Amino acid sequence: MSKFTVLKKIYKSPKKIIRILGTKKILDWIPDKQYLQLIYWGETDKILNLKNPITFNEKLQWLKLYDRKPEYSKYVDKYEVRSYIKETIGEKYLIPLISVYNKIEDIDWNLLPEKFVMKCTHGSHNNIICLDKFSLDIKRSTLLLKKWMGNSLFWFGREWPYKNVVPRIICEEYLGDLEGYPDDYKIMCFNGEPKVIQIHKKTVNQHTIDFYDTQGKILPFRKCRFKNSGVQVINISDICVMLDLARLLSVGTKYMRTDFYLVKGKIYFGELTFFDSSGFIEFEPEESNVFLGKLMNLN
Repeated sequence: MSKFTVLKKIYKSPKKIIRILGTKKILDWIPDKQYLQLIYWGETDKILNLKNPITFNEKLQWLKLYDRKPEYSKYVDKYEVRSYIKETIGEKYLIPLISVYNKIEDIDWNLLPEKFVMKCTHGSHNNIICLDKFSLDIKRSTLLLKKWMGNSLFWFGREWPYKNVVPRIICEEYLGDLEGYPDDYKIMCFNGEPKVIQIHKKTVNQHTIDFYDTQGKILPFRKCRFKNSGVQVINISDICVMLDLARLLSVGTKYMRTDFYLVKGKIYFGELTFFDSSGFIEFEPEESNVFLGKLMNLN
């Protein structure tokens, strides 16, 4: 594709320009409120209502501006949060840590086990999942890490907790098997109370997302671009402990998503998130955004 063709496509879609400029930090001079209004329109095709936010996405944008507790930066740091988990719910829920690196050059690939997961402490979806070290493309992995270490979630979505996170790399034990990754349970807590359970099921070829209430019944909506698994009811006894842990971790917050893995009956902590998809989630039907928004009290 020629440069002319790319520019022509961008010109026809001004919202693509906004995304590119936001990602490249070219709009970093714009104050947070005005920037979020602009980028929200670009991502959702809607006007951001900050005076009387109603939807889940609108309220997440409001929280970016007005709910700023210093400890949130520690909670989103994938290395620093480990001490919070140890103090709050216990070290037994932590995925065993192999190593932490301040820079890529510190990694000695020869010392790593056959299987591992490597991720940046300040990013999202920046994971290298290695099932066989001897077939791992180390050169490509190094280039990916170099790219990720230079990125920040703050600039595009103005997720302010990430602004002060020191970029590092952590390496953890791999919990899944050759067939797929462990099920990912994402507990959505509103005002310190678990209300909705997301379950992500991943294989090499498929990724499904389902939403359930805390009684284990499926909720009638889905995240766009993702299919449902077809499981209508889940055994809530399997995750009742997760709900209690999420309640402890989300105390004092207006919204927090607490992520866990369930592997052979054992619970492992994943991460803490304040802004799902940076508050630009597309649901189907759209009314689901209002339903989730009603669960959050900003007063």
